[in-house]
Amino acid sequence: MTDAQRYTATEILAILSSRQLRDGQVVFAGVGIPLLAATLAQRLRCPGLTILFEGGVVGAFVEPGKLPPSTNDQRCTKRANMVLGSADVLLLLQRGYVDIGFMGGAQIDQYGNLNSSFIGDPAAPKTRLPGTGGGNDISSLTNMIVAMKHEKRRFVENVDFITSPGFIRGGESRRESGLPMGGMFRVITELAVFGFDERTRRMKVLALNPGVTREEVQDNTGFKLDFEEDVALTEPPTNDELQTLRLLDPERLFTA
Repeated sequence: MTDAQRYTATEILAILSSRQLRDGQVVFAGVGIPLLAATLAQRLRCPGLTILFEGGVVGAFVEPGKLPPSTNDQRCTKRANMVLGSADVLLLLQRGYVDIGFMGGAQIDQYGNLNSSFIGDPAAPKTRLPGTGGGNDISSLTNMIVAMKHEKRRFVENVDFITSPGFIRGGESRRESGLPMGGMFRVITELAVFGFDERTRRMKVLALNPGVTREEVQDNTGFKLDFEEDVALTEPPTNDELQTLRLLDPERLFTA
């Protein structure tokens, strides 16, 4: 393996996530890995990808080495198509102009619900988290991609609080709760790529990452996983993907 082919867990997260995006889509991206993955896709395969930020930027084109730490950072605006107010950019979701929502979370459960509010008893939480921001709007109105580290404490049977709805209780419960659009599309971790069963809406393994076994994925998950009948193997990161990623984030602020 060459130096260029060696990669961190965070780098494979960004690269595998970027492969889920398609040219011509509109993606609502959070900062960190979602933004890095969307920018990587834009550079390598999807020149027509439109990136939106919660801060109001539409059509971001981030310069290498200048990844913004916040969606309100002025670096987001350079070469963008337009800058709207936060309310206006969220209205684009309601009008159906956004194809993909892309973010992370502290917890995710078997139905793809995300928690970024608190851990523990709501009356006396052990840990308080950043909260929703626009996360609830995004997950309620788009097809979601989530990128996160794979740990048993994060992949739980039921999240402590549903900040951003996935398929809620499974089956038709999302639609019955008044959310006929969207849902969880993919979950990307350093171990595997996950989708959701069309009928039960439970999480299932679609592909294993290089060198990862079924047992390893299950051992790091807090609920019983379903596996696709023919589980695929993901292609390892290419030299082009790694080199472009490291050009975008030369200080390894997001990919260390």
